[in-house]
Formats: sequence, structure tokens, C-alpha cells
Amino acid sequence: MNFQEALSLIISNWHIIALFFVIAVLYSSVGFGGGSSYLAVLALTGLIFTQIRATALLCNIIVVFGNVFYYQKQKSYNYKKVIPLVLFSIPFAFIGGYLKISQTFFFILLGFTLLFAAITMWVSKRIVASEEKATEMNLSKNAGYGGIIGFVSGMVGIGGGIFLAPLLHLTNWDTPKKIAATASLFILVNSIAGLGGQYLNPEFTIDWKLTSVLLITVFIGGQIGSRLSNKFLNPIQLKKATAILIAFVSLRILWKYIL
Repeated sequence: MNFQEALSLIISNWHIIALFFVIAVLYSSVGFGGGSSYLAVLALTGLIFTQIRATALLCNIIVVFGNVFYYQKQKSYNYKKVIPLVLFSIPFAFIGGYLKISQTFFFILLGFTLLFAAITMWVSKRIVASEEKATEMNLSKNAGYGGIIGFVSGMVGIGGGIFLAPLLHLTNWDTPKKIAATASLFILVNSIAGLGGQYLNPEFTIDWKLTSVLLITVFIGGQIGSRLSNKFLNPIQLKKATAILIAFVSLRILWKYIL
């Protein structure tokens, strides 16, 4: 792709690129990848659904990798509790990504997934684990959480953090900082596993020209957001504004494919 082609691509898709940049900045500032919002934007573009899933996961990987590196340096991982979550989520995310599903089923699943994500984001202020007390590790529960969320995430094309974090807060799984760190790692490994499953699916397809531009965009946005952190952005207001956007898109999708 030469300069003229790249410029034409950017001009014709400037609104998508701008939204992806903003999403990457905002989500990386609070430790997430933004997969649900990438899906919400792409679902309105008319791209084929197999490309939507792959593009969202690639953007997720780019954004959240920096967060995982940061949390590792801060020694925020309790690997005795994290490993069962991640270990069981990886194969199920891969299977979910590999499964052949119809476009109608994908968009109905996506609609309900985004609606659930919007609701959890809206009420998340009330779902915050205690800083002082954390529950003891339960191997079977951790494995179950990881497997179920990983499978759904692989099919839809998200990392799963939007489901995992509220669940871990509700169960007082650990301190908020360690939950955020765990969610980032969960998003990274599930995005990679889900993408691997999709790649092996015979129906896998992706527009590398547009995707390359979006990957560069979210990388820059993610780097900016991770440095802004919570110093300049109000995460509660951010979540509520994003929840409204995601809810709107989810209802629009469900209206189209169910009604």
C-alpha cells in the first residue's frame, strides 16, 4: 500500500479511525482493551462479521499488552489464583473462535453480549471488591469462570474482561488492583487464543489494509491512555458514557436481527 492509497483509506474511514483512537485512550487508561466498543463500532460499518471479530481481537491485543507489562512490573499478579482462570480459558476461547457460526447467530449473540456489557459497566460503581479482604482461592470456580467466559469471548471476538472483572468484584475475588491486573492478562491471552481459533477457521478473512491502520491507531491511543491513567479522566463517568453507546448499538443490532 503506497502513500496515496493509505491517505485515501484514512480519509474514507476517518470516523472509524477517530473512534478507535478515542476508545483506545479511554479504555487503556482504566486497564482494559476496548474490545466491546471496537465491536460496537465495527458492527455499524457493514463489514462481514468474520472480519469484525478478528479486527477487534487484534486491536485488543495491541492495547492491553502494555497494561499487562505494567502490572507485571508492579508485581500485581497472584499467579496461584490467576493461572486456573487463564489456563482453562485459553482452550475454550480457541474453540469459540474456531466454531463456524452464521452471521445471524453472531449478531444476535453480539447484541446480547453488548447489552450485558453495557449494564455491567453502568452499575460497576457499586460492584467494587474490598481493598482489605479477599476470598480464598477455589480452583473449580476459577476454572469454571475462565472456561465459560473464554468460550463466549472467542465466539464474539472480545477478550472477556468486561465479563470477568465485574464477576471477580462481586465474589470479592481479590483487591481491585489485582482484579484489574488479572482482567488485563485474561483479555490478552483470550484475545490471542480466540484469534488463533478464528485464523484456523476456513471462513477467516480480514482486510489487512484497514486493520493495519486501526492497529497503529489503537497502539498510539493505548500508549497515551496508559500514561494518562486515572489522573485526568474520571473512570466512572467514562464507563457510563461508554455504557450508553454500547447499549444503543446492542439494541439496534437486536432490533435488526430479531425483530
